[in-house]
Amino acid sequence: MKRSSVPLMYGIFIAVALIAYFLLLSLFDLHKNPVYSVFNLVITGIGIFMAIKAYRDKKQSKFKYQKGFIAGLTTGFIATIIFTAFFAIYASVLNPGFEEEVITMWETDWFVNMGMLVFTVALMGFATSLVVTLTIMQLYKPSWNTSEGRKHTY
Repeated sequence: MKRSSVPLMYGIFIAVALIAYFLLLSLFDLHKNPVYSVFNLVITGIGIFMAIKAYRDKKQSKFKYQKGFIAGLTTGFIATIIFTAFFAIYASVLNPGFEEEVITMWETDWFVNMGMLVFTVALMGFATSLVVTLTIMQLYKPSWNTSEGRKHTY
């Protein structure tokens, strides 16, 4: 099976955009506030939409819903892995006090270490990728409002 480079290219694009946004927030010391991570959804959504659109344009008549879904999901997962690796390096090497600053914002009675913080970032990225891909693929779902589609309804 021939592999497509679209998910890799757009996954890297999304990751770079997420990293740039995170670093921009850190210039204004806003990267500690989780409210600003909502814009990550917009960045990821635009990137996955562009990836699925590019994949569809590349495949043209051979485009299938399942393959488009896999392309979008792969794009989001690649972006998540790259951003999570950056986040782990940033939080542990580039800004060692970041973990304490972020975790003290959460009022918890239990111990949260760096691994749990990085795992949470990865989990949020994977979940965002899944939900955004499912949402965007609704635009590419074949309609049953055709004469052929009506044959399959009761």
